[in-house]
Amino acid sequence: MDSFGRKRVSGLLWIVLCAAPLVLLGCSPPPPGEVVVYTALDQEFSEPIFEAFTRRTGVEVKPKYDTESTKTLNLVSAILAESERPRCDLFWNNELLHTLRLERQGALRAYQSPTTAAYPAEYRSAEGEWCGFAARARVLLVNTQLLAEARWPDSIEDLTDPQWRDRCGIAKPLFGTTATHAACLYQAWGKERATRFFEDVQRNCRVMSGNRQVSKAVASGQLLFGLTDTDDAMLEVEAGSPVKIVYPDQGADQEGEELGALFIPNSLCLIKGSPNPAAAEQLMEFLLSPMVEGRLVDGPGAQIPLNPATEAKPRVETPDSVRAMPADFAEAAAGWDAAAEELKRIFATAG
Repeated sequence: MDSFGRKRVSGLLWIVLCAAPLVLLGCSPPPPGEVVVYTALDQEFSEPIFEAFTRRTGVEVKPKYDTESTKTLNLVSAILAESERPRCDLFWNNELLHTLRLERQGALRAYQSPTTAAYPAEYRSAEGEWCGFAARARVLLVNTQLLAEARWPDSIEDLTDPQWRDRCGIAKPLFGTTATHAACLYQAWGKERATRFFEDVQRNCRVMSGNRQVSKAVASGQLLFGLTDTDDAMLEVEAGSPVKIVYPDQGADQEGEELGALFIPNSLCLIKGSPNPAAAEQLMEFLLSPMVEGRLVDGPGAQIPLNPATEAKPRVETPDSVRAMPADFAEAAAGWDAAAEELKRIFATAG
């Protein structure tokens, strides 16, 4: 081979060697990517779980949070406003009412998975558009230093008793789990009775911006008792505050079979047309796993497991140990707009 031929072969070999890394790079898997989550669960509870997901998968979680008092409503409003060009891939709601409202407005994408199928039918969509997990109960929190046990309230209707005027509290029932509770009461009682109840509550109670504020006010002695969630109540219990949780409406002599302690799950749903659908499904599977639900059960929020495979033991009562309020969440969501108009009128100047 002459010198020209040798140079030509060497040149071709050099081109091949230089091109090989580019070919290999082109065949390598794409980077893990990202997933955008709008979450109403408190950042202190959800952020460590997102970090665990990223460590396991390499997928970056970009969460959007909002303020304590109006976060669910603001996040839902954002999802609806962005419906033409969705930014959110997955919505982690800390209640169920507004998830069902998104479902009714066609904003959700169906996703059937073996993980979802493990949850009880009443806590998931038959069409696969949402799944509930890690519940909380609506409870009364009592200051034990200021109120003797014989006088403890045992019903949500104690919030309307004039003897406790301005010494009991509730979060404004237009947001969060208090809104879900209000919607369920309108569905169970009907408009007339529920409206009368909330009018009495507004006159009698101190109306606060959120359940956390109610729990803190009871623990500090600003209130004798208040209606709140088990996660906020347990933060005070386990901090050593002089408080006790009362599960309302447990007595056989109390009016109405429709009462009891209302249990409200967290809920997950995928947003239709979102930019990162595969990563969103991956994150949803992770969040619904027994491991993650167990972490929420064992964590400071003391959530209540709904997946039978979750081995963690709850630190609060469950629907198996106390009387639960029967709730038709779908019907409550369907009637929410009408109920909200009444509640806006009643609580226009409160909170």
